Amino acid sequence: MANTEQNSLDLHGDEEIIEVIDLNDTEATPDDLADDLEDVDFEEPSNADDDQGWETEDEMEVEQDDSEMTFSKHTGSVFCVSLDPATNSLAVTGGEDDKAYVWRVSDGEVMFECTGHKDSVTCAMFSHDSSLVASGDMSGMIKVWKVETKEEIWSFEVGDLEWLEWHPCAPVLLAGTDDGNMWMWKIPSGDCKTFQSSSCQATSGKILPDGKRAVVGYEDGTVRLWDLKQGNTIYVIKGQDGHKGALTCLACNKDGSLVLTGSVDGCAKLINTATGKVVGVFSLEGLKAKGSRDEEESNSVESVGLCNILPLIAVAYLDGTLAIYDLSTQVLRHSCRHETGIVHLQWEESSSVVSTCSLDGALRQWDARSGNLVSEYRGHAAEILDFTVNREATLAVTASGDNKAKVFCLQRPDR
Repeated sequence: MANTEQNSLDLHGDEEIIEVIDLNDTEATPDDLADDLEDVDFEEPSNADDDQGWETEDEMEVEQDDSEMTFSKHTGSVFCVSLDPATNSLAVTGGEDDKAYVWRVSDGEVMFECTGHKDSVTCAMFSHDSSLVASGDMSGMIKVWKVETKEEIWSFEVGDLEWLEWHPCAPVLLAGTDDGNMWMWKIPSGDCKTFQSSSCQATSGKILPDGKRAVVGYEDGTVRLWDLKQGNTIYVIKGQDGHKGALTCLACNKDGSLVLTGSVDGCAKLINTATGKVVGVFSLEGLKAKGSRDEEESNSVESVGLCNILPLIAVAYLDGTLAIYDLSTQVLRHSCRHETGIVHLQWEESSSVVSTCSLDGALRQWDARSGNLVSEYRGHAAEILDFTVNREATLAVTASGDNKAKVFCLQRPDR
């Protein structure tokens, strides 16, 4: 544990002693955590608006389709997909056509359409209890819909939206924007609090399982751990401890004691959230560039994750390498090769299987113990931009640049 001098952080030029949260004291029920946010001092911020583009690759020829069902309502690339956590029976997808749809996984029937967006919908997800859906577009328009009534109950406009996430056990929504701010709203009242940092993009964010803290990565390679209730920074990881390029992804383990970060600099870093210390650095041998920034970015870390049942982490690279590292020894155990860049990875909830999607339009499952390919699913005519696997790991829903979302049944001999 760091001493008080180490816990003293320079926040906007002022020296301040920050109290470290004891993780042993964070065992609380969802109701406790929700109540804990009731007395947060929310302030109403100003609105902003901007625009940016998104490009996808050309379509490829489909030789086989392993999917059970194809959702074809979108008229542009499908950028994001989320399953409702309560039943895993509904999906929400957002796309280049400025729309998000909530639809039934079993037959693709549209439950309702999230209308009124002005730009590509790049964020769409269900709240912790599946009662609400949030959709956010690139210009910064964020909307929340009540699933039961299919009605919009709240909307707000920020600057260019980088990420959006629901609180794990309260109707509270967080977002990161292009101007470096993190926003937090109570839904549906709209009470708002902003967490201001440097002017560079807040590129990725994750609320920790205790519901009291959030970790945010920035374009300048800095990582900040925020106290959501107090509104202050607990730790800032920067300089030599931080990354040398923009953060691309974040993940944490089940109890939130460890955070894994990925960056365009080709490195993944493991951070102890109780001390704010970097306790591991993972990079492929020979990855570090000798000079050009382009070389660094060419093998960016695109996705990271920690296994729930074994001390393993997975790091997905743009060059198509899925690296499985041993958490305790920090040694590379397996290197699983893809022909094209990996976009996203996800560990199964209760196994050592990790799934990946890539620019070649395939979804693959790997056994992290052996490094072997377990299964491969095809059917998309363009790159898969996002996917999610249900709790039981029996189905996956994919989102693709071919304007389609697909449902795949995942079958393995060991089930």
